[in-house]
Amino acid sequence: MKTTKTINKRKVKSEEILQDYRLVFESREASLIGRKEVFMGKAKFGIFGDGKELAQIAMAKVFKNGDFRSGYYRDQTFMLAIGGLTLQQYFAQLYAHTSTEAEPASGGRSMNGHFANRLLDENGEWKKQTEMKNSSADISPTAGQMPRLVGLAYASKLYRQNKDLHEFTDFSIKGNEVAFGTIGNASTSEGHFFESINAAGVLQVPMVLSVWDDDYGISVPKEYHTTGGSISGFLSGMQRTKEKLGYEIFKVRGWDYEGLLETFEKASKVAREKHIPVMIHVQEMTQPQGHSTSGSHERYKSKDRLTWEKEHDCLVKFRQWILDNELATEEDIAAVETEAKAFAKQARQSAWQAFMQDIKTDQDKAVEIMEALGEESQFGGSIVQIVSELKKTLNAMRLDTLKAVKKVLRITRTEETASRASLLAWFKQSELTNHDRFNSHVMSQSASASLSIDEVKAEFSESSPLVDGREVLQACFDAAMSRDPRVFAIGEDVGKIGDVNQAFAGLQDKYGQLRVTDTGIRETTIIGQGIGAALRGLRPITEIQYLDYLLYAIQTLSDDLATLQYRTAGGQKAPLIIRTRGHRLEGVWHSGSPIGMILNSLRGVNVLVPRDMTQAAGFYNTMLKSDDPALIIECLNGYRLKERIPDNIGEFTVPLGRPEVLKEGSDVTVVTYGSMCRIVLQAAQELEDLGISVEVIDVQTLLPFDVDHSIVESIKKTNRVIFADEDVPGGASAYMMQKVVEEQNAYFHLDSQPVTIAAKEHRPAYASDGDYFSKPSSDTVFDAVYDLMNESDPVGYPPLY
Repeated sequence: MKTTKTINKRKVKSEEILQDYRLVFESREASLIGRKEVFMGKAKFGIFGDGKELAQIAMAKVFKNGDFRSGYYRDQTFMLAIGGLTLQQYFAQLYAHTSTEAEPASGGRSMNGHFANRLLDENGEWKKQTEMKNSSADISPTAGQMPRLVGLAYASKLYRQNKDLHEFTDFSIKGNEVAFGTIGNASTSEGHFFESINAAGVLQVPMVLSVWDDDYGISVPKEYHTTGGSISGFLSGMQRTKEKLGYEIFKVRGWDYEGLLETFEKASKVAREKHIPVMIHVQEMTQPQGHSTSGSHERYKSKDRLTWEKEHDCLVKFRQWILDNELATEEDIAAVETEAKAFAKQARQSAWQAFMQDIKTDQDKAVEIMEALGEESQFGGSIVQIVSELKKTLNAMRLDTLKAVKKVLRITRTEETASRASLLAWFKQSELTNHDRFNSHVMSQSASASLSIDEVKAEFSESSPLVDGREVLQACFDAAMSRDPRVFAIGEDVGKIGDVNQAFAGLQDKYGQLRVTDTGIRETTIIGQGIGAALRGLRPITEIQYLDYLLYAIQTLSDDLATLQYRTAGGQKAPLIIRTRGHRLEGVWHSGSPIGMILNSLRGVNVLVPRDMTQAAGFYNTMLKSDDPALIIECLNGYRLKERIPDNIGEFTVPLGRPEVLKEGSDVTVVTYGSMCRIVLQAAQELEDLGISVEVIDVQTLLPFDVDHSIVESIKKTNRVIFADEDVPGGASAYMMQKVVEEQNAYFHLDSQPVTIAAKEHRPAYASDGDYFSKPSSDTVFDAVYDLMNESDPVGYPPLY
């Protein structure tokens, strides 16, 4: 037998080749076993990487410490190959084991095939990324990994070209890291893919994107997905030449071991050394078990296709290649296969036993207490039956135990015994533990969490200059960029002209194009650039030019950024700041206030709604000290209004979740935010002339909302409340009402029905009249307050109209 094989001028030992075969075989066995576990009812759903194994081995060989992966749910072999996953951890995720020790990627929160390493330690602080092989946390939405991939690669460009960042060696060694992405061929039809491909090409960043091409997207063949049926052919116009920048594009077959090793070595070399994006189109891949456990591919693939897939299975081809090159005997390979099967089987058994033992420990304690309670309760017979049914439940989950405990507590509700008290204590502790298992880490729980940032009040003096509001922001951004080289800003028109409202005016000249950077019109990848860079220790401020345009990026914000800390159970974070402007302006397209949409889709991101630029500056300072992400919505009509620049412009902070009383009053409380603050204050002043005293409260932040429950204290005094904003009816005004009336129990202090003021159920019409008749005005607020007073005192406040 031969002992070496020369591949791309590199001698590869037969032991390494056999180890590669062992790993792909183990991974395939895991896929086969995983499917059976789902069908046996031990797991809810399965999606696997069978057919994609060999290319992932080749990618793993060029993946170095400090590199990042942004992939999708077929990449199990790659994760096994880089040591970022064990087979036992793989099965632990299939079973949804809630221990981050057993399942470090997500603590059981993501279904199988969603990979990540823990970038943070147990205190939520960064680990040293340059000493690890890093995988950003996967999401299921197809092509959703692409915007983040751009940002991961962009960070290397910044770390290489900005010498002030060379000291941050925990995150980068002078930008020598490559971002590796993977995507299925069908998902290249998504807009996220095309926007990301264009952005990375323009930016010229070290990115290696592999397209796993098995000719299908579930049941839909490639001719329905891609013009000409080939993504590399379709994008051939992006191939770089001596005359133009672009991509290096390679094509290779997914079963060709030698070709894969050579291709990935070339691709990683050009990306790492020259910072040129690369696409590898890996063709002739297969999917032996079909798309997932939801169905069989025999329903839509022809017999000829199924036969071809069996013949071109990468394991079959790799096995034959080893034999043809006399690198091992049939007996050698058979021994490897036997060992691999046994190893995968043992990993499954160990994962299942650990998973069930974790659950059974809690169940056994509950059963012990319930049995004791049954012996002393008049309902002993019923309790015995409940416990018996629980014991008979096959593969009982935590919910089965909890349901049984609740039944026992319900039927013994009239009894006061020591055993019932013990069961009640077990139940309450279980609720706390399960909350941590399934509901923790929506936001950071580290010492730098946004709610932990101390308030530093703005300081003013007689010499504090009175300027346009935009200049307050300009001074804030200048101070932030001066004190921290990790801070940078990107967005449409942010660079040369300093954004459309001039808050970055002159800062590109001062700090350079790497720090204050123009982008194309591409909101999704602006956010993706920010997510990836924030994952790598930088502090990006990414601008969405107008709030209306947030819809372009809402999927990336919602599915990726907002869920990041939650879906990794505190294992990863991306402290991204998204800057935008909205609310009051005229017309359908630049006056949006879709706050309800934002609140419903961005749990996991702070939503800050400052009424003026000084408050906004304080929020920027707060968030740059925090490790939470935030969306900061500046008032569109506030940039030219006069404000004073605080003397401590770079240091003062505004705390999150703390409303501010703008005007004290005794008759009606009006709760609002943003541009509506000025409108409500105007109405309140006019109402004073009629003897009506209005207390005006600016909530300042919607996520989080009034963490100390201060608004109810105002309602205790006025006994009437109005929630006012510019969103559509049932949007943010309804959200605020629920938070105060229900959560703060304001209901008990109301003498009148709570009222909401909102815009009409459409986008605002153009011009001043359109604004007046579409959105709330000071007249709207005046009339709503007056109507409440008329209801309580019709004589003193007779009808106006």
